[in-house]
Amino acid sequence: MSRYQLDQLDHHIIEVLGKDARVSNRKIAAKLGVTEGTIRGRIKRLQEENYIRFTAISNPSHLGNPRLVLVGILAVQGQVRKLADRIAEMPGIRAVIVTLGRFDILAVGLFDDLESVLDVANNSILPLPGVRHVETSIVVKTLKYNSRIAKIVPSLPHDDSAPRVKPAPAKKKRGD
Repeated sequence: MSRYQLDQLDHHIIEVLGKDARVSNRKIAAKLGVTEGTIRGRIKRLQEENYIRFTAISNPSHLGNPRLVLVGILAVQGQVRKLADRIAEMPGIRAVIVTLGRFDILAVGLFDDLESVLDVANNSILPLPGVRHVETSIVVKTLKYNSRIAKIVPSLPHDDSAPRVKPAPAKKKRGD
């Protein structure tokens, strides 16, 4: 089965929702000159095909004082993807990025205290086979953060080893 191909209307819907995901289907339809049913169907398809996802984004400055940490990792050639996958599974790590440049992998995490940072960097990442070097930077002040680019917020307290259950899709219509 071929993947759904976005058309001009889909792109316009994504653009409108990107500015305000709370806008009603009726308002989107009026703005784009189509029916509310068309918008509802398109949004449903965009969600099913994983082109869009609705989520709430917290402001990290209101969540206590978590430390945002960047961990740069140099890896043995040929081990980058395998290492990135292992690092992505670690508690506290919110993003793992394979890069070209100074580091092969950049891991981003939020930690409650410096001891947790040290534990992840020195006791979890550094001993992994294929890791050549680990360099940790702790964010002192964030001047600009665009949550549309990267959602980096603490998870709700839970057991990281427990399987996560995907919630059932909502049956309600999106209203004004």
